Amino acid sequence: MQSVIDFILELDKLKTVTRKTKTLHSDRYENSAEHSWQIALLAWSLAPYAPAETNIHQVIKLLLVHDIGEIDTGDTIVYANADWSALKAEELTAVQRIFGLLPAGQAAELLALWQEFETGATIEAQFAHACDRAMPVLLNLANNGQSWRENGISYARVIARIEAPISQGCPALWHYLSGKLAQAEQAGWFGG
Repeated sequence: MQSVIDFILELDKLKTVTRKTKTLHSDRYENSAEHSWQIALLAWSLAPYAPAETNIHQVIKLLLVHDIGEIDTGDTIVYANADWSALKAEELTAVQRIFGLLPAGQAAELLALWQEFETGATIEAQFAHACDRAMPVLLNLANNGQSWRENGISYARVIARIEAPISQGCPALWHYLSGKLAQAEQAGWFGG
């Protein structure tokens, strides 16, 4: 019992990881725990648009664990020009530490979920990636491009980072977003 409690209390730190997008109804930035919760619900809500045979419960599990490594590494905005391989290696070390608080069987199950998300090899992971990439876009579309403008993120950089994972994981979602992104570009909602 104590190891589970230790794990859950460690997860509380995810609430302190600040992201670059503000919540819609306040002037504060969201945290990674809120992001994980919201995209899990986004995925569940988009289940009718998921590829046939997608196990939505697996998708939700993937989304609930995908950012846990940020407890140690912090969040990097998805549009950053970063060394993603190095960042993912740091996250792997972090999730191994955090999941290692649990008994071995549970730790292995959670690590396998995290790795499934990272590899993107299953239809569930691809759908989860689509939802993960879409959520910051949806928030930016609802707040006049707040994080794009604040961080100097261009339309081209947004498209380069999100088009492939969203169009592969949920084509209907990409069809919806591509038109909205074009409208946002016309409105001047992107940074330099």
